[in-house]
Amino acid sequence: MNSFKFIDLFSGIGGFHQAAASNGGVCLFASEIDSAAKVAYEANYGVKPHGDITKIDVSSIPDHDLLCAGFPCQPFSIIGNRQGFDDIRGTLFFEIVKILESKKPPMIVLENVKQLATHDSKRTITKIIETLRSLGYKTEWKVLNALDYGLPQKRERTLIVGFLNHDAVFKWPEKIKKYKPLSEILEQTIDEKHLASQRIVEKRQAQHTAKYHPSIWHENKSGHISSYPFSCALRAGASYNYLLVNGERRLTPREMLRLQGFSDNFKIVCTDSQTRKQAGNAVPVPMIEAVIKEVLNAATEAARCKAQKKYRTVPVRGLTEGCNLRGQSVAYI
Repeated sequence: MNSFKFIDLFSGIGGFHQAAASNGGVCLFASEIDSAAKVAYEANYGVKPHGDITKIDVSSIPDHDLLCAGFPCQPFSIIGNRQGFDDIRGTLFFEIVKILESKKPPMIVLENVKQLATHDSKRTITKIIETLRSLGYKTEWKVLNALDYGLPQKRERTLIVGFLNHDAVFKWPEKIKKYKPLSEILEQTIDEKHLASQRIVEKRQAQHTAKYHPSIWHENKSGHISSYPFSCALRAGASYNYLLVNGERRLTPREMLRLQGFSDNFKIVCTDSQTRKQAGNAVPVPMIEAVIKEVLNAATEAARCKAQKKYRTVPVRGLTEGCNLRGQSVAYI
């Protein structure tokens, strides 16, 4: 599938946009409620996102091949109140459902926090999967980590993929053995405004001795300090001293964007605080890019075999006959 059309819901600053576009996608529609994120999105992609998804007429959304959505995570996050579908933000998932019911795109990719996978004793993820399947989608989900896809950031996220073509055989992307070193992320020259106070630096150094250099020091909710040759997950609402480079300074906006896989071609058009928030809310571009690539591979192969009208997929252990669907066994009708 060399070219396809996608829509970008809860688009933020366009992590999904970059991932889809790099796979040949063309964005027909985007939606984002945050005004600053909308400014950044338009400045970088030339697409002006529509606003509140709850106020958009579904019939005005163009037909598309792939629906992308990093729907709001606060209801399921470890730092949120975990009310799930009892939280009005949690019900925004059902805005996605309305679009799927109306437009029936053949492929979907959804993203949320890791905690979605276990929230409410897995009843939440079960409800989501059941809802998607009731709409006719063959659906799979898995928790992936950005560290496994080339980024020096431990960022675990729940990914959900779906296909209208039930012959699609989806394979989760292979992990990358090495992630980019922090030395390729960190800027050599920084503004003094990013330095932590002497009091904070002395306090951190009294509590912790780093094993790695460079490293990013992390302070958890209980005040425990740890450091790694990668970053812990960026957070939109974290304190300014949540992550410190070598225990001495805060990450710059450009460094935070790099940690999410945005290239230096990404234009920073908002304030430091807004960019920090935007980076914390973004999806890891290389990880999403890898997932979308496999979604396209599965859909393309299934469509090719369907067009041949000679084969159907059946589980045959240790045997592959006829059309090879991503390594799965198939047999003649």
